Amino acid sequence: MEMERVTEFPLTHLDRRPRKRPRLGWDVAPQFPLAQIGIFCGQEVGKVTSFAPSAAPSSENTTASSLFVKELARNGSPPLREDDKDGHYMFELGENLTSRYKIHSKMGEGTFGQVLECWDRDRKEMVAIKIVRGVKKYREAAMIEIDMLQQLGKHDKGGNRCVQIRNWFDYRNHICIVFEKLGSSLYDFLRKNNYRPFPIDLVREIGRQLLECVAFMHELNLIHTDLKPENVLLVTSDYVKVPDYKSCPRSPKDSSYYKRVPKSSAIKVIDFGSTTYERPDQSYVVSTRHYRAPEVILGLGWSYPCDVWSIGCILVELCSGEALFQTHENLEHLAMMERVLGPLPQHMLKRVDRHAEKYVRRGRLDWPEGATSRESIRVVSKLPRLQNIVMEHVDHSAGDLIHLLQGLLRYDPLERLTARDALRHPFFTHDHLRR
Repeated sequence: MEMERVTEFPLTHLDRRPRKRPRLGWDVAPQFPLAQIGIFCGQEVGKVTSFAPSAAPSSENTTASSLFVKELARNGSPPLREDDKDGHYMFELGENLTSRYKIHSKMGEGTFGQVLECWDRDRKEMVAIKIVRGVKKYREAAMIEIDMLQQLGKHDKGGNRCVQIRNWFDYRNHICIVFEKLGSSLYDFLRKNNYRPFPIDLVREIGRQLLECVAFMHELNLIHTDLKPENVLLVTSDYVKVPDYKSCPRSPKDSSYYKRVPKSSAIKVIDFGSTTYERPDQSYVVSTRHYRAPEVILGLGWSYPCDVWSIGCILVELCSGEALFQTHENLEHLAMMERVLGPLPQHMLKRVDRHAEKYVRRGRLDWPEGATSRESIRVVSKLPRLQNIVMEHVDHSAGDLIHLLQGLLRYDPLERLTARDALRHPFFTHDHLRR
């Protein structure tokens, strides 16, 4: 059997185009006499023409050979398997991903592929490895992400804003990106906490870091385009349990009486596969549905402000425990916006592109006449105004938070707060006066 091979690429010599490159052997045997090697671990090593040594092997060579056998057993390549029908890499826990990484657990899966927790034998630490599906479009997106991560890494010297890329390589037709290992996503933390809101002081610190990261990206002419709680990771998953008087006024003996609160507010943004440089007239659809700005839905073109809208949606979700716009349909989504934030501006509705014309009638949103069902009308009508959502869940700082959110969630992207301006808002600058 041919020895497994892997190509590793140093980050300082990035070529963003996925193409064939010189391959480097990663589990090639030391150069012992062929007759002393034979067949190890079910793999043929070298062209063995004789199993009888021409001369008696020395004890030194015998010891080295036996050590190599043990090393192959420990670091040998896993059996070749077909990818699944969607192009995902097939693996088993405990196997190697090249000789350097040992698969410890599966951390997650998405449309792009899988993320595995692996032990890095060289650095003696756990890392997260994103194994991209062996499909052309996902491989190409992975190369874009690597490029973006490298650009961000050059400027984010302290590594405090964006997830840090350690390495990347092409293995069995899968682009593998090695990251520092972080904690759980904000979404996973909310889910495991029964969607209980984060304390307002924690929302403030997370919001500050999110805006700092986005302001940093925008100053590099980069737009993330897919900000959501799943793409914001806590640096550590450590938490403490505290009484939850508001949500569960029960006995302390009841486990639901307590909620989790992260020990640290430190976060990092991940997933730069959709990140793009700012260009004029970008109008294709971006962002995950719940965090998508109105200008994207209406086909008016988008730029830096679409990231700011997403941050506004994230902050509401953190302080309420629920996504602000829980929908999967454009007209319903726009109707929800009007219910929560007030009517859409006339000048935006007059400029909608041909794909969004069906959402507008006689200069206003075609709602509820254009609704798909009575249930849709009912769901929209139940939504409270933004001020009421915040005041229901926030004890102090509610006024400043509402004012900040109104700036982040302005319909007109030209009037929306920039990330840098938002950082100067009293919600962030006056917090020390309240304590």
